[in-house]
Amino acid sequence: MAPPITPIPEIDPGNPRKRVSARGRLRTYFLTGIIVAGPLAITAYLTWWFIALIDSWVKPLVPASYLPDHYLPFSIPGLGLVIAFLAVTLLGFLTANLVGRSVIEFGEVLLARTPVISGLYRGLRQIFETLFSANGSSFRTVGLVEFPVKGTWSVVFLSAPAAPEVQEALPRGEGNGAGHDYVGVFLPCAPNPTTGFFFYLPRSAIIEVGISVEDAAKLVMSAGVIQPEDPQRGLQAMAATLRAAQGDQATRPEAERQEA
Repeated sequence: MAPPITPIPEIDPGNPRKRVSARGRLRTYFLTGIIVAGPLAITAYLTWWFIALIDSWVKPLVPASYLPDHYLPFSIPGLGLVIAFLAVTLLGFLTANLVGRSVIEFGEVLLARTPVISGLYRGLRQIFETLFSANGSSFRTVGLVEFPVKGTWSVVFLSAPAAPEVQEALPRGEGNGAGHDYVGVFLPCAPNPTTGFFFYLPRSAIIEVGISVEDAAKLVMSAGVIQPEDPQRGLQAMAATLRAAQGDQATRPEAERQEA
């Protein structure tokens, strides 16, 4: 007598059970590991590279007898970075005093009389004062401009307003003859925001955006993949996920009893 034929179970099209193969699970685990380990590895590498770079600059300037590496069988990483931080802080403290300011001014007078170095030093000092000044507003505002063609918008960082000489040379506004309020903008290139284009635009042609410079830089570096983060929206998404998980846990025992 032939054995009874076991019928093939029917698959519910509304709730199909997808069986993931071992290869698919392995691929998912590998990609998850890349997402977790990749940023950590790159951050650790860049941090270690920066510390080693500063150590290679600072440690040769310090006598060996003053370094702990001279007495220990191993080298202490980051010691040059700590020394550089203390030295720069001490320099800023001395510059704020009358004696230190006089010494700095005397050194600047000597540099001003040097033919080539004087122009280089003045330009670099203006750049550093503009970027790192506590009261400065350059490159701290994000905007949108129509570039490269009409109807397309690019992310820019607002720089300082144009100098009076530049304002007078640029085209004037229509109607009453009043000049435009021109402002310098820097348009970064993706994915390297340190390169780009600098040009002057009327302030009326710039749309200021209420996002931070860090979020705008991430937006440019990722070519639009990483969008500006909204903390309130992130909290709402986390709360919705938590409520969904709690609801799933509450209904799971009842579903299991019905199946039994």
